Amino acid sequence: MKKLVVVAASLFAIATIASAQMDMSKDKSKRPSPPASAECKFSDGKTIKIDYSSPRAKGRKIFGEASDKALVSYGEIWRTGANDATTFVTDANVTVDGKAVPAGSYTLFTVPKADEWTLVISKKTGEWGTDYPGEKEDLLRVPMKVSKNGPPVEKFLIAFDQAGNKCKLRMEWETTVASVEIAK
Repeated sequence: MKKLVVVAASLFAIATIASAQMDMSKDKSKRPSPPASAECKFSDGKTIKIDYSSPRAKGRKIFGEASDKALVSYGEIWRTGANDATTFVTDANVTVDGKAVPAGSYTLFTVPKADEWTLVISKKTGEWGTDYPGEKEDLLRVPMKVSKNGPPVEKFLIAFDQAGNKCKLRMEWETTVASVEIAK
């Protein structure tokens, strides 16, 4: 009888822990890189929305050479966030650095370098963040301007700076700021 009670208590404890872990995996806000979003709203009500997961620096070297054990290696495709793929959804035809992007849903990637970044807008959607589908699925690649900011940014940030029918897409992390103009 004593063994039965111990087995039942053990099974109950395992079930409780498993249930808590399942609840945590469902609640994305409890992830180490929680979900975030950025939105640009044009004067006619049309929008661009980016959903991403925002990783934290946590004392790590963020950008650099793979040999430096940087989290994001220069010259390599980066999922531009964490967890699920970063989505770019626009209900208006827009231009990104002067190149046409039809209304629709896309996935964002970047190729960071020390002095320049490349924004990659992929036609393929629904993949996990690290699953870059390859250049054949790229809608476009455009250069991003890179600058340095003041104090290091702990949380990876994607934001829009809006002016009329233009939005500057801005990405910040550590001491790096990468940006590109989007117009309607």
